[in-house]
Amino acid sequence: MKKNKIIDRLSNMNLRKDKILGLERNVFFTGLTSFFTDTSTKMVYSVMPLFLMSIGASKTLISLIEGIAESTASLVKALSGYRSDKIGRNKPFMLIGYGVTALITPLYSFVGRPIEVLFYRFFERIGKGLRAAPRDSLISGSVTQKDAGKNFGFHKAMDNSGAIMGPLAAFLLLCFLPEGDIIMNYKIIFLIATIPAILGVIVIGVFIKEAKKVGVENFQPLPSIKNLPKRYYFFVGIIFVFTLGNFSDALLLVKTTETGVDKVYIPFIYMIFNMVSVLLAIPIGKLSDKIGRERLIIPGFLIFAITFFMFGKCNNISIFIGLFAMYGLYSALVDGSQKAMISDMVSKDLRGTGYGIYHAVLGITLLPASLIAGLLYDHVNSNAPFYFGSAMALIATVLMVVFTIASSKNKVQSSLTN
Repeated sequence: MKKNKIIDRLSNMNLRKDKILGLERNVFFTGLTSFFTDTSTKMVYSVMPLFLMSIGASKTLISLIEGIAESTASLVKALSGYRSDKIGRNKPFMLIGYGVTALITPLYSFVGRPIEVLFYRFFERIGKGLRAAPRDSLISGSVTQKDAGKNFGFHKAMDNSGAIMGPLAAFLLLCFLPEGDIIMNYKIIFLIATIPAILGVIVIGVFIKEAKKVGVENFQPLPSIKNLPKRYYFFVGIIFVFTLGNFSDALLLVKTTETGVDKVYIPFIYMIFNMVSVLLAIPIGKLSDKIGRERLIIPGFLIFAITFFMFGKCNNISIFIGLFAMYGLYSALVDGSQKAMISDMVSKDLRGTGYGIYHAVLGITLLPASLIAGLLYDHVNSNAPFYFGSAMALIATVLMVVFTIASSKNKVQSSLTN
């Protein structure tokens, strides 16, 4: 008996050692990687629209650059998720994907034309495409289903913590760098942003371990996607409708400059969105585990619709600050809940594929979404793209209600049958 108690105590000690702050090691260090990488990418992203305008880019071109970059990466996202399921490994895709971002980031400092930014954004987003679905699959494979919302919430919080640090660092650099050559200041920011990107790659290589996968030896080629449930495809269809109006945040930053606020403060204002999202991500993730993902996604879509409508209607910096906070609330309600919902719907051996298709839909849809928004901005007025985004979010909200009702009926029928 004493021997068994000693063994149990040692087992519990090992379990505790495998956890950091109550989280699985993989989840913690994946979050840390995302923190470093998002610090880097958001340092760049928070000033990129301003940099592009300073070298002669129109609003349509800014939108098109973001749309092409994300949509090109979308095919890679789908293939990397499928491939990671097939070989049963996620870490190699993450190393390469995050590594590409670390390599590309300093190269922005040497561009002089918008077309060069497109070229580098194209390759940097391929890096994101390689890592996104395998990363989500690694998180999903490292936790239990009942804790999926909490763990994806933690990852979202770490991701957005980096998204706070990035714009804050860019803001402070713009405050202290000489005012003479603003283009050179942006390029200095791009160079400094390389440091956290490299740290993110180091964390993956040293601390993250491959999560065991179930059923990899029985993995079937492409026909296996037919095993994904119908409700998964319905849900992804709703994401397509919503994303069609959820264009690049670059236009939000451009619209904010039109209020007359000093451009130095743009990264700081963008930080508000990320700050609200990070503060709410974990508690909302836990809430989704208790009450269901749908009950958070529906109000999230509705908040997005209201926020974009007000972005279109107003042109006051004080109101915009509040709207960026609302935008952060939408992000906390929806982003982690969507990923956790896919984890609920898709079997463990196909989650990489499921996340790959999900990310592919997001990426593919962003091209027409950004193109439509840019054309509306340049050829109608600066309010039109936000009204369009609000309308698409309302349609997605209605579809999500239908999805929830249908899912509830299926659960009732299944319980009666059993």
